[in-house]
Parts: sequence; structure tokens; C-alpha cells
Amino acid sequence: MAAEKAKRNGRIKQMVEIYKITRQRDRNLTLILLICFLGPLLASLLLAWLLPGSWLNWIVWPLSGILVGILLVMIMLGRRAEKSAYQQIEGRPGAVGSVIQSALRRSWRGSEVPVAINREQDAVYRVIGRGGVVLIAEGSYTRTRRMVADEERKMKRAVKDVEVVHLYVGPDDGGIPLHNLSKTLVKLKSKLTRAEVDAIYNRLVSLQGSPVGIPKGMDPNRIRPQRPR
Repeated sequence: MAAEKAKRNGRIKQMVEIYKITRQRDRNLTLILLICFLGPLLASLLLAWLLPGSWLNWIVWPLSGILVGILLVMIMLGRRAEKSAYQQIEGRPGAVGSVIQSALRRSWRGSEVPVAINREQDAVYRVIGRGGVVLIAEGSYTRTRRMVADEERKMKRAVKDVEVVHLYVGPDDGGIPLHNLSKTLVKLKSKLTRAEVDAIYNRLVSLQGSPVGIPKGMDPNRIRPQRPR
């Protein structure tokens, strides 16, 4: 019993800390959370007043409104905190790798380590999922175009019949905001089965050899690109 209470208090403390940190960058956070909580509560009070029934309506409906409000607050706080966290690292080398490591769904397979990187710390990442093989460019669009083309050419030698999708995350026109990257991947039309995803991923990993760029666990703010041999 004491362990469960401590665990519950720990979660509440964690939510409070997340709120405080997110509020520093998101000025509208408090107002949005209030709307999420008060909206269902007011709706439930209105239903309790309009719908015929016993005095239990004034217990059941408001209680339901409070529970729904708390749930919406937790969901919205998580989303706003995630967006704020991505905004803090957006534009830094390795930001895309952080999204791949933490936000990719199980239907996608990839690594936070880029498959190609240049001296300017522009990078190309590769993920594979039901939407196909996707190459994600990070940095300058002009500099990464050739890197993406070179990587696709290498891949085609191993998996000739697989369609490759190009995505770009960066400040130039047509760039995808970092916090929308995972959503963009999910929206891609399904082209591969789960078995094909595993087969292609294993095939490409086996041919890649030693990873390049950002080693796993390294701070993306301190990376140094490999020099060409």
C-alpha cells in the first residue's frame, strides 16, 4: 500500500515538473489546460441540469466530467511537452536521430545513427516501415540532396524493387518541422508487409557495416563528422 502511494505521488510530482518546464516555453499552456479541464466539467453540469433523473445525476455527471477533464489535461500536457522538447533541439545536429530513437512507432525500424554525414554536420537517416524505405535529410537542403541521392543509389544495389521516399527536416522551404516528423511517417501509404520490413531492414543493416556519424548515446551537440578516407 505504501509503495503504491509513493508511486502515485511520484507520478504527480513528475507531472508538476513537466508542467513547470513546459510553461517556461509555452505561454498558452495554462490557459489550454484550463480549457481542457473546465470544458468537460461544464458540459457535464449542463447535462445533469437538462436530463431528467434523480439527484444521482448531480453526482455521476460532474464526476464523469472531472475524470474526462483530468484525462484531457494529461494528454494535452504530454503533447505540448513533447512539442516544446522538440523545439529546443530543432536545428541542432542529431535532432532527427532523437526523434527516431524516442518517437518512432513499432511499425517502423531505424537507428538514431545517420547513414551519412558531412563536415557541416548535415546528415541522412534511414528508417523502414509499412510506408516503405524513407531517407530523412537533416540540415541544408542543397547540401543534403546529393547525399540522399548517393545513399539511395547504394541501397538500390541491395533492394532494387523497393520505393524510396525522401523527407527533409530543416529551415529551408519544404522542410518538415521536427515535431511533425513522426506524424508524417505514420501518414505514408502502406507499401510493405511486416515481413518485408524486417527482411529489408536486416538486409540493409548487414550490408552497411560500421555505422557512421553520431555514435549511440553521444550528445548530438558535441558530434564531429567523420573525415573522408
